[in-house]
Amino acid sequence: MSTRILVVEDEAPIREMLGFIVEQHGFEAIEAEDYESGLEKVVDPLPDLILLDWMLPGGNGIQFAKKLKSNEFTRNIPVIMLTARGEEDDKIKGLEVGADDYITKPFSPKELMARIKAVLRRVSPTSLDDEVEFNGLKLDPVSHRVSANEESLDMGPTEFKLLHFFMTHPERVYSRERLLDYVWGTNVYVEDRTVDVHIRRLRKAISLHGHDKLIQTVRGSGYRFSVK
Repeated sequence: MSTRILVVEDEAPIREMLGFIVEQHGFEAIEAEDYESGLEKVVDPLPDLILLDWMLPGGNGIQFAKKLKSNEFTRNIPVIMLTARGEEDDKIKGLEVGADDYITKPFSPKELMARIKAVLRRVSPTSLDDEVEFNGLKLDPVSHRVSANEESLDMGPTEFKLLHFFMTHPERVYSRERLLDYVWGTNVYVEDRTVDVHIRRLRKAISLHGHDKLIQTVRGSGYRFSVK
């Protein structure tokens, strides 16, 4: 499933240009023209990153970012603010409400993509082939091995894919629908409750040293992998 980028920008030529640039680089662009339609697009499956204009009809980027960051389901979506304002105070305001980066118009496509990729690396810094480890739970996607405190663990291929997804996307809440898309794929019909079955199996597989507690159930929202 490709990385989804929500572009919230009221000026149609700029919005379309941004959408075109991100799609040229293999991302999926979702477009919104004002404050309300932007919030309406922050639905499951959630965008992986938001390009957010400072000035919007119906509200502004600061209010938009505040609303995102106050909601547990959306607070970890990275935001890059877009604005014609270059003043230091405005940049500080954007960063204070939780924006991850700030880019001043006009900017080049090259600069935009460099900023997007840098923010995405900070959010999910591991590549798909990198070994990942949390609190002694280690997963190696190349050798397809999982261990807990150096003891080898056995699990099925679906549980392995699920664990790999969780460990490369920590501290974010994912609904059952989104986990289905990421782990099973969009072309496979699987019922939501199948996710619960595999979560139970995964927890059992990694319970040897208490790592099952890293997979948290978020009531009414889905699941989160967290060391907190």
